[in-house]
Amino acid sequence: MMVQAPAYFSQDIKTLKVTSEMFHNKTYIPLKYTCDGADINPPLVIENIPQKTKSLVLIVDDPDAPSGTFTHWIVWNILPSGKIKENSIAGNEGMNSFRQQHYGGPCPPSGIHHYIFKIYALDKMLELAATSTKKEVEKAMNEHIIGYGELIGLYKRNLN
Repeated sequence: MMVQAPAYFSQDIKTLKVTSEMFHNKTYIPLKYTCDGADINPPLVIENIPQKTKSLVLIVDDPDAPSGTFTHWIVWNILPSGKIKENSIAGNEGMNSFRQQHYGGPCPPSGIHHYIFKIYALDKMLELAATSTKKEVEKAMNEHIIGYGELIGLYKRNLN
């Protein structure tokens, strides 16, 4: 799915197309990629990457979390090959809201939650500590974003 870059981005931001062979935009994420399954990252395909891209950043957020946006995964310095493989570490992983440095799959306490897989194309590699948070990554990439795209997955746990 093609999405428009958020309004606060520069006009020069290219729109990336982000897809997965495992789920479509605004459909359910398979159990395998959640806390109720193998809890591994799904594969992603990124298209329309600008030619000047040096690296990609991936941030996976749940804006429906009761305490505010919950970050499930932060990865930077991903090579702009156009693919992130299933169950892989595609770059440098930062500190997520679980206070861990790896993918933490959807695990909502109740109801349907949206999981936004946000991909940023940058004109540079980032030099950050392994313990960097989403806020630190966003600050470091702020003036280097040349492309943006997202894929939204849904998940609801079947709690009895």
